[in-house]
Amino acid sequence: MDLFDYMRQENGKKESPLASRMRPTSLDEVVGQQHIIGKDKLLYRAIMADKISSIIFYGPPGTGKTTLAKVIANTTSAEFTSINATAAGKKDMEQVVENAKNMRGMYGKKTILFIDEIHRFNKGQQDYLLPFVEDGTVILIGATTENPYFEVNGALLSRSIIFELKPLSQEDIKTLIRRALTDSAKGLGSYGAVIDDDALDFLSDMANGDARSALTAIELGVLTTEPSADGKIHITLSVASECIQRRVVKYDKSGDNHYDTISAFIKSMRGSDPDAAIYYLARMLYAGEDVKFIARRIMICAAEDVGNADPQALQVAVAAAQAVERIGMPESQIILAEATNYVACAPKSNASYLSIDAAMHMVASGQTPPIPVHLQDSHYKSAGKLGHGIGYQYAHDFKNHYVAQQYLPDALAGARFYEPTDMGYEKQIRDHLEKIRREAE
Repeated sequence: MDLFDYMRQENGKKESPLASRMRPTSLDEVVGQQHIIGKDKLLYRAIMADKISSIIFYGPPGTGKTTLAKVIANTTSAEFTSINATAAGKKDMEQVVENAKNMRGMYGKKTILFIDEIHRFNKGQQDYLLPFVEDGTVILIGATTENPYFEVNGALLSRSIIFELKPLSQEDIKTLIRRALTDSAKGLGSYGAVIDDDALDFLSDMANGDARSALTAIELGVLTTEPSADGKIHITLSVASECIQRRVVKYDKSGDNHYDTISAFIKSMRGSDPDAAIYYLARMLYAGEDVKFIARRIMICAAEDVGNADPQALQVAVAAAQAVERIGMPESQIILAEATNYVACAPKSNASYLSIDAAMHMVASGQTPPIPVHLQDSHYKSAGKLGHGIGYQYAHDFKNHYVAQQYLPDALAGARFYEPTDMGYEKQIRDHLEKIRREAE
């Protein structure tokens, strides 16, 4: 490295974005991800012992994939080189492999190759790396926001350990923001900036687990806000909302607004008003409500308020719940909107809810008379001697696969719990029950 390269590198450090400057250089500085870098975890031990094998970091943006690679670069005795799959081609990889062979042959030194956005490499580019990972010419560290089981060569996966990084918690984000505001060497400490508690809560919430997003916002706030009369730069809630380009919505996830909004959302679906339901969905999503919580409420509404008037509604809701867990935001808003619209527009019946509610009350009140003998299990030893199962009529032996016989206990004979309505598909259920009951008379 000549003098000009050195100066460019040093100037780059000073002028690079805050998120880059604040990137940890050691494991002790890393915030979050304790499920993989806790002191009793495999990755922590491997990094500290400088015994890294090929690994792939998988997780949402801003969760520390590149950070962990940089930490490894700072702690390993191996040669460390990095490329970005969005810009690198086969020639770049050939050069890395050639250098790795030389380092191994001349100095007995290993080479760690970090590939950011590894999912951007096509199959041929990934296949090229395989033999060199196989024989240890390079130790691969890949980083990807996409599911590696779908986007990365299966052969590479089988030779790598996959570590999934989780979105940072709100407390983790707060720690990073505070650190950036007080660090004079790499952060914004020299500006004398302070942040209000509600602004800190808002930024850490709106960052949605993305450290880069939070640090970018706080840097913008400090650099564009004039000092107050006390000489300090005050990051207020208003400043914070401008910096992250999100308006403050009055919505406390643990307070009245949370319950009021989800209540209005459910009642709008129940009332068959898709426009109102979508509006309340948008309010919740904008405020950062947990998409899994919303999905659970849609499933409940599909079962309780739609029921057998459209049994497909519950299937749609369940599929949506599974999909949002796999996909995440922002795309999950489309999935939730589809399920919300379906449930809101579906014909409604709460007959199933009423049936189990009535039955549960009856059982809770102590009405649990003996099960009729002909319905009792006759398969276990000595059951026949007790008369269990005697007199039972097998429904499939009769016309329409139905025979009139008593299924409820004697004391409850004739009780009705499920009363199908004439709404949607449930009308077919009601008509079918009435038909087979008439024909059996």
